[in-house]
Amino acid sequence: MRLAIDGMLSGTGVRDLEHGGYIDPLALGLSHELSEMIAEWLVRYADQHYHQFNDRVAVEKLDSEGMKITNLIRAVLLTSEVSYFSHAHMSYCK
Repeated sequence: MRLAIDGMLSGTGVRDLEHGGYIDPLALGLSHELSEMIAEWLVRYADQHYHQFNDRVAVEKLDSEGMKITNLIRAVLLTSEVSYFSHAHMSYCK
């Protein structure tokens, strides 16, 4: 399975790169705690989107948190390829 963690509006934070669309984090077997972390991050990411990503410090903090979430998911879904996509920068990050 190939996944991207992203902060796109109206997404779940977990995008299916093979089949398109978004996946509910709980459906992947992620813990409730990690799913809540994703949901809270998405709310903060949306706030920056509505402010046109003008606060570079906040955006960098969100992207850093997104990478942390990505690494936590990689540790759970060992057989999946999980990448991070910065919506603010419109690019994949390693």
